[in-house]
Amino acid sequence: MKESECLFCKLKSDKSIILKQNKTFYTIYDITPVSLGHSIIVTKKHITSFFDLKDEEFVDLYYIIKELKKTLDEQFNAQGYNIGVNEGKSAGRTVEHLILHVIPRYNGDVINPQGGIRNILKYKG
Repeated sequence: MKESECLFCKLKSDKSIILKQNKTFYTIYDITPVSLGHSIIVTKKHITSFFDLKDEEFVDLYYIIKELKKTLDEQFNAQGYNIGVNEGKSAGRTVEHLILHVIPRYNGDVINPQGGIRNILKYKG
């Protein structure tokens, strides 16, 4: 996919939806949230794979995760978070642009949250 055709490359200039940003990433609310406050962190540069990030980009990622968490804590008072990447189509990637999900979790949102997403995956090893 060309950068000029990528939805996430186009969204980086829409200041009305951006929650936080730094030189490498911007954050917005997910349009199909799985919980209240579910947000995504998006690379400003057209990158597809998490493993293609450079060392300095990981530093920017760390800081924007912390900033986003502060904002989400203030707005939604979450008791926990899941942070994840759908790396590859087999893992659920639907858009060819790197995004990280930051999913606020709340006491009682599922019967037993132990193991995080493991409760939805059935490994047959």
